[in-house]
Amino acid sequence: MIRVGIVCGGISAEHEISCISAAGVLGAIDRSKYQPLLIGITRSGKWVLPPNDYHLTIDGEKLPEISEDLPETNIYDLNVDLLFPVLHGPYGEDGTFQGQCEMAKIRYVGSGVLASATGMDKSFAKPIFAANGLKVAPGKVIHLTDWENDPEKVLADCTELGNPLFVKPARSGSSRGTSKAKSAKELRTAINFAFEFDNKILVESAINGREIECAVLQINGVAVASPLGEIKVLGDHEFYDFEAKYLDGSTQLLIPAPLEFGATELIQDAATRAFDALGCEGLARVDFFYREDELIINEINTMPGFTSTSMFPRMWKEGGIEYQELISILIEAALARPLNVTR
Repeated sequence: MIRVGIVCGGISAEHEISCISAAGVLGAIDRSKYQPLLIGITRSGKWVLPPNDYHLTIDGEKLPEISEDLPETNIYDLNVDLLFPVLHGPYGEDGTFQGQCEMAKIRYVGSGVLASATGMDKSFAKPIFAANGLKVAPGKVIHLTDWENDPEKVLADCTELGNPLFVKPARSGSSRGTSKAKSAKELRTAINFAFEFDNKILVESAINGREIECAVLQINGVAVASPLGEIKVLGDHEFYDFEAKYLDGSTQLLIPAPLEFGATELIQDAATRAFDALGCEGLARVDFFYREDELIINEINTMPGFTSTSMFPRMWKEGGIEYQELISILIEAALARPLNVTR
């Protein structure tokens, strides 16, 4: 039987979301073909071995986390055939974990080192998208040293982007550290907040459009696009922030997205082009803004949220692939890749 290590937690701000995703994979994996082993990475970076029945779900408003008190291990001592890293954000989805796997000669699900690193860093991904004919929002990259040395110049430079603005860490996900700013005062606050998560941030023009997502799955080496999903944010949320995504249920998810004739194919084509432009493998979710025949790519997630109710599995369910089968496809694709080629 194939031994699959399901890795979750990590030292990023998305530690808890990773745990929730891992619970989904652990519960749905086909145990007639695969023997799962739960592997945790604590907030301090320790590799540990939780029991397979370790609590990984939301309890009221309390989010799960990997305890520092569990038995320790390391990547070289794992008795597995493959790792399924359900890790989100820095030190998991950004090429660092993938590099560890390459060094240890362990196969793993998902994109390789370069595609993971580029996809995680929006300041690198967006120029690549633009070079491949995909439209991106106008924006500026700001480094912490720029802000510390001359904040007034940074604020002045951002005025040419219009109003309102979105401020986000360059290398984060789940909307952690992201804010919408409608004034100079709010922009200053938003920049300071984003720098709590990264030393490089993006300030972008706000795009008033429908939020459309597409799941891309690599099947026999070819990127295939799912039916589309649309996110509608309800209540008092200004945008699809962390609370709206995970805590208070204030979003409506429409699958398939109700789009006019031709729009679905346009967005699916753009999603696979983005996937191929970065050299992604296995899976990714590509997020867009769509308005009046104008399509703007927002970002790509090389390891998207992966619970059974997350957008990626739900879009593929609409496309005829159930959650368990989706997990098996990803595992088998990873097992088929050679170990002697650095990705």
